[in-house]
Amino acid sequence: MKWIRTGSLTIGLLLTAGCSTLQPVKKEVISTYALQAQFQNVPAAAVGAPVLLVTRPRAHPGFETSRMAYVRKAHELEYFSLNQWVDTPEKMLAPLLVQAFEASGAFSAVSQATGAVTAQLRLDSEIVRLQQEFTAAPSRIHFTMRAQLIDVAGRRIIATREFDVTENANSDDPYGGVVAASHAVHRTLSEVAAFFAAQARGFKP
Repeated sequence: MKWIRTGSLTIGLLLTAGCSTLQPVKKEVISTYALQAQFQNVPAAAVGAPVLLVTRPRAHPGFETSRMAYVRKAHELEYFSLNQWVDTPEKMLAPLLVQAFEASGAFSAVSQATGAVTAQLRLDSEIVRLQQEFTAAPSRIHFTMRAQLIDVAGRRIIATREFDVTENANSDDPYGGVVAASHAVHRTLSEVAAFFAAQARGFKP
């Protein structure tokens, strides 16, 4: 009888192994997120207000990708494997910058397309960092943007400034970082638009 029991055990193991190989392989699902911000409009610009061209922001190395960056220790940039942006940060920020400046009420028109209108002023910007930092609790988003306003005809820089914002995350995970990032972007772009709108109001072509 001993051989019967052993044989039954062997068959059972083979059947189990066979069933496991027939199971569908679970694919890892990648979650994709977008940066979002809404800006409240102010009264329309005065007659004769300048036209602003907003160029697409550039991004420092490490942030010119749709991969979501995070930091656990200084100087070491890592990326979430199953969470990413819907596009690169500079592409997501470009239309938000336009909306922020349109809402400022300091410009007769704001354009993102080169050659679409004749602009008196141009805003160039770059993303210095956009990362979730786990170096303290709670984790936080650290967003830094540098921008400058240029007199197109005069070929001179009117003003340059770096904007640095941190926003605590409600949860220490990628989604908490996404929500914090949208808040940080809204705060930053509001500051950017307010600062350069003040510079534009005193502009004399």
